[in-house]
Amino acid sequence: MGGSQSVPEKSIHEFTVKDTRGKDVDLSIYKGKVLLVVNVASKCGFTDKNYTQLTELYGRYKDKGLEILAFPCNQFLRQEPGTSEEAEQFACTRYKAEYPIFKKIHCNGPNTAPVYKFLKSSKNGFLGSRIKWNFTKFLVDREGRVIQRYGMAMPPLSIEADIKKALGEE
Repeated sequence: MGGSQSVPEKSIHEFTVKDTRGKDVDLSIYKGKVLLVVNVASKCGFTDKNYTQLTELYGRYKDKGLEILAFPCNQFLRQEPGTSEEAEQFACTRYKAEYPIFKKIHCNGPNTAPVYKFLKSSKNGFLGSRIKWNFTKFLVDREGRVIQRYGMAMPPLSIEADIKKALGEE
């Protein structure tokens, strides 16, 4: 349980995911960008701080090569109960999110999204690869390799120095 699953992919750019309307999005469009990949939820105690700070980071660094990829997930106390479109509307309306919100996914278990299998196999967290809660963050370099994983209690602004370093600003 919680063990890392081996995946053949070497880069996040090898995956295709679905947008909130079910349309395929080839993640190779983010080649050359630094990515912050986050599993999000609208009804979590960490929601306000995370969405507020994600929007702030995106505003500060989007023109320097940062993209935030948000994946709604309802696996943690059903804190993302609506549709994918409702999750997107919530983030964009309430928190002015301009970064992409994708289709709801599973981060854990037999239905784990392939991109999350890759992320988790690249960087284990505390007590293994399993995602523990909403707002777990993965920092991915411009070549699509995972640099670091951050737990839910780590607010986005607390990893700003790592983002700047990945962007080549240090």
